[in-house]
Amino acid sequence: MTSPDPKAIEELLRAEAPQVLGALTRRFGRFDIAEDAVQEALLTASRQWPEDGVPDQPRSWLIKIGYRRLVDLLRSEQARHRRESELGAADLAMQEPARAADVVDADDSLQILLLCCHPALTPDSQVALTLRAVGGLTTAEIAHAYGATEATLASRISRAKQQLRQAGARFALPAPEEREQRVAIVLRVLYLIFNEGYTASAGDRLARSELTGEAIRLTRMLHRQLPDDPEIAGLLALMLINESRTEARTGPDGHLVPLEDQDRTRWDRVKINEGTAILNRAWSGRTVGPYQLQAAIAAVHAQAETAADTDWRQIASLYVWLERAQPTAPVRLSRVVAVAQAYGTERGLALLARLEDEHGLSDDRLVRQRVFAVRAHLHERGGATAAAVADYRAAAELTDNTVERDYLIRRAASLAPS
Repeated sequence: MTSPDPKAIEELLRAEAPQVLGALTRRFGRFDIAEDAVQEALLTASRQWPEDGVPDQPRSWLIKIGYRRLVDLLRSEQARHRRESELGAADLAMQEPARAADVVDADDSLQILLLCCHPALTPDSQVALTLRAVGGLTTAEIAHAYGATEATLASRISRAKQQLRQAGARFALPAPEEREQRVAIVLRVLYLIFNEGYTASAGDRLARSELTGEAIRLTRMLHRQLPDDPEIAGLLALMLINESRTEARTGPDGHLVPLEDQDRTRWDRVKINEGTAILNRAWSGRTVGPYQLQAAIAAVHAQAETAADTDWRQIASLYVWLERAQPTAPVRLSRVVAVAQAYGTERGLALLARLEDEHGLSDDRLVRQRVFAVRAHLHERGGATAAAVADYRAAAELTDNTVERDYLIRRAASLAPS
């Protein structure tokens, strides 16, 4: 046993969660029940290890506890469904504990990630299942991070596991022709987790570091599994560079500080340097995808010592390529801001009007909020104070994040005639 350290124990349990789940799933072939058993094992460890110390072989310890819980679950299921063969397999497994060593050293993180991000699941279910099965978070932790009830998250996770069974999902790497598509889904899920953490969609905090931290940890894990994939590298670089600004994004009073006003000496240069190095290695590949382009944009911001030093023309050019690769409303709106900064407010407003006309940017509530905020910023830059005030107020009414709403209200108040 080693002496307990609560933070180290938490990190160890999250790192071991997918490995223990993979061991039990490969042995019993039941991801749905194995996932519940792993949660029980993690909970047991979180209670015992701080008092008793960390076992010399923590993974083996967790697998053993998971085995016992899994047998209990299978016996309970047999009582309802009379699954004699499954119980026999479970009893045999418990009678041959030495065979558990066969799975202790296997790395199943990629298979688990791909399974949790199965295309049969909705994006919300993929996110919830990934955070619980691969991230080792409890249902309560996930619910708190997303501002949902524990019952809602539990139902979502249970439904996701049922859908996996109905879809015939297998615990195995997909065929090579399917792997690229499945990895793309994993990247989207990790990107969604990071973005929700970076700017929470609701609540009284601008960011949720537990989600950004988990997204970075899982993306690092995926990068270790597939080090030659340039888009995985791009996503990891993007996360690291954006996360480097965390301390500067809010002031001592908790108020939001926009990018151009941030104290750049508070940016984490270690994360910036690591992200930039990862991105530079990824650029050597033949293809350039949207995550690499976003990381490149973030890197241009990070390289500028002051806001005035920012190379907005380069950023505007990168957004042109990004829009071609990922023609979404957030990308188009970010391009508007870059064009306004690089070529003037009128060019930015004209581009925004054209994009709204061509793509209906205001159809979605969240996008509509962003449209108002961007237009307010441009009106303020151009001296159209009354229009800026109206748009800032409209944007504030459409956000559920208290920190962001307060910022928008303050901007409007600062411009409104006294």
